Amino acid sequence: MTDLSAQNRTARVIVITGAAQGLGRAYVMRFAKEGYRVVAIDLQTDALNQVALEVKALGATCLPLTVDVSDVSSVEQAAIAIEREWGSCDVLVNNAAIFSTITMRPFEDIPVDEWVRVLSVNITGTFLMTRALVPLMRRNKWGRVINVSSAAFLMGRPNYLHYTTSKAAVVGMTRSLARELGPDGITVNALLPGATDTEVPRGTVTPEQKRQQIAMRCIQREEGPRDLEGVVSFLASDDSAFITGQSLVVDGGYCFL
Repeated sequence: MTDLSAQNRTARVIVITGAAQGLGRAYVMRFAKEGYRVVAIDLQTDALNQVALEVKALGATCLPLTVDVSDVSSVEQAAIAIEREWGSCDVLVNNAAIFSTITMRPFEDIPVDEWVRVLSVNITGTFLMTRALVPLMRRNKWGRVINVSSAAFLMGRPNYLHYTTSKAAVVGMTRSLARELGPDGITVNALLPGATDTEVPRGTVTPEQKRQQIAMRCIQREEGPRDLEGVVSFLASDDSAFITGQSLVVDGGYCFL
């Protein structure tokens, strides 16, 4: 099946949050190779600039923006910069989230400030980015919003209550946004990855826990970025034009929705 034409690819702008490392970085590189104009957003300026250099080495275009997705002013300034640079936004991947730095603990031991910060980034950040960029999609009556949730909330994973709560909320947000934005030609879908191995260290996950996770999958191997890149590419493309409000689980058959 033929993907987007070269002409359409170069005409389309994709914004990816949490782009400096892990899955976000992988998405940036995938879409850069496909010819999109990429806006890479993260708080880690040095790592973000390195990603932008790697994209440019491919001969692709990348606009790195240091943004706190949970801050209204920061997000609004990013939207202004994107409009000024390219005048449009066609695809938004709401990938930024707090997870790898969280320490597993019983819910009653979660500090309130940590609870607030996780929900601010994982939920409010998704809301703010979508609110800021949808007006640019509405101009063309075409757009794709891809919200990254997690299969963790499907299994009711313990000791990550703020994270699982935030990712459940992302699915609810996705469904409501799909209803509101459908008339504008904008699809909104949620991606639910399983536990994925990236370069980001996870000190709270033991080798035994990894083995147990793999043993529970229908496809019994580690999950990596390549298992998700193609799915995100599909959801961003014309091929997914009649899919919206959906939650797509990509975890090797660990959870069934």
